[in-house]
Amino acid sequence: MLNFLQKIGKALMTPIAVLPVAALLLRFGFGDIFDGQSAVVMKAAGDAIFANLDLLFGIGIAYGVAKNSDGAAALSGAIGVLIAKAVYISIDENVKMGVFIGIIMGIIAGTLYNRYHDIKLPEFLGFFGGKRFVPIITAILAIFVGVVAGYFWHYAQDGIDTFSNAIIGLDEVGTFIYGTLNRLLIPLGLHHILNSIFWFQLGDYEYIQAGKELIAHGDLHRFFAGDKSAGIYMAGFYPVMMFGLPALGLAMYLNTPKSKRKEVGAILISVALTSFLTGITEPFEFLFLFLSPLLFVVHALLTGLSLAVAQMMGIHHGFGFSAGAIDYIINYKLATEPLMLLPLGVVIGVVYFIVGYTLIRVLKIELFREVELKESSPSDTISDPKETDEFNIKKIVEEKDKIKEFTNKSPIEKDHQKPHSEVDRFIDALGGRENIVDTDSCITRLRMRVVDSSDIKDDEFILLGAKGVIRPDKESIQIVLGAKAEAIAQNIRDRLG
Repeated sequence: MLNFLQKIGKALMTPIAVLPVAALLLRFGFGDIFDGQSAVVMKAAGDAIFANLDLLFGIGIAYGVAKNSDGAAALSGAIGVLIAKAVYISIDENVKMGVFIGIIMGIIAGTLYNRYHDIKLPEFLGFFGGKRFVPIITAILAIFVGVVAGYFWHYAQDGIDTFSNAIIGLDEVGTFIYGTLNRLLIPLGLHHILNSIFWFQLGDYEYIQAGKELIAHGDLHRFFAGDKSAGIYMAGFYPVMMFGLPALGLAMYLNTPKSKRKEVGAILISVALTSFLTGITEPFEFLFLFLSPLLFVVHALLTGLSLAVAQMMGIHHGFGFSAGAIDYIINYKLATEPLMLLPLGVVIGVVYFIVGYTLIRVLKIELFREVELKESSPSDTISDPKETDEFNIKKIVEEKDKIKEFTNKSPIEKDHQKPHSEVDRFIDALGGRENIVDTDSCITRLRMRVVDSSDIKDDEFILLGAKGVIRPDKESIQIVLGAKAEAIAQNIRDRLG
């Protein structure tokens, strides 16, 4: 179940990746950057995306769940959403499923693709076999889903409304719970599922666009539609991502032995700048997540606190991508009390620094062991074997054997097999091609299904630049690499055919 939910969480990133463009178009449509017809066009373009989030989710999730991310699955997801939505509206026009119909039909379409994409039908029906069969069976199931939704979804809708009202009624406490859970779910990759409820489903806002009455659902869409009450589930992330994590990085740097500070400083500047500018935090968080789970829990609690305090101060701010400086500046004029995020950020940064510095010092947390490994990484010579651990000696010998074997190959063989390329080292670290079952990725993680992960050593991935390794079960492993994860996954797929 955890693997299944993680796959959905990863699949959600495909439609979510479109939202920064939609948010930017809506931002341009407010009349202070473009005016007249240009602003109307921009706003209409952005609304076109947000008004069809259910369809985008159906396409994106089906695409993400399907093996090899096949386009036939995406087409099936779109067909499923269109049919199911038409059916349940014909039964009860008051049913409002929002992005949930996209999530449901996306999962169904992707699963059906994996099951039936190579189905063989009798010869006289052969044209409809294989991938062409997937949209057909999805359409049939979509009718059934639409009927069920038409008669029974109002019970789920009442439950969602009750949950929404309960969270809203808790005021700052509810915001604190959401912010804390948002971070705590990151190691499992399930925070995207939580976000989809708060950002795309929680609360409604009616507005007029080009003479038509439209409804915006969720904190994110409502913010960009002009709802001044929206943005409470996003504003508090800015102090954490722009100030808190960089301050924690400074605490880590000052707790690092002087002999390692040059290498450690380069790592910290990279991940802190990424967090500050773009709001991408996973490369930073996985630096300490496994070394000190307590420090990560404190980080989650401070995130919840930041969201609660921002709400208490009446700050409402949103983002199309994440809570980094770029989104802060672009959406500044749409926000309420955005300037107050800066002093709040300074305070949050000071708290992060003091708490982080104290915990690292008192608990004697050993950070950046990977720097030691990289300094001892395979080379052409061994100056003193006694000072090198057994793992690295073995790696050096293996590396030399591969070099010798590679030099004896023909030019054609060398061109097709480069054993010292990064992708080959990843394949070797994963136990070789025989151990690899499936290769996938999200923005920052390489997600692998393997025959057996028990003999795979985390140190080998650290040598390759990994920030952390997650093992949901014996047949799954996730390597946190940062922005290069998708490229590595594609290179592995290409190499293994």
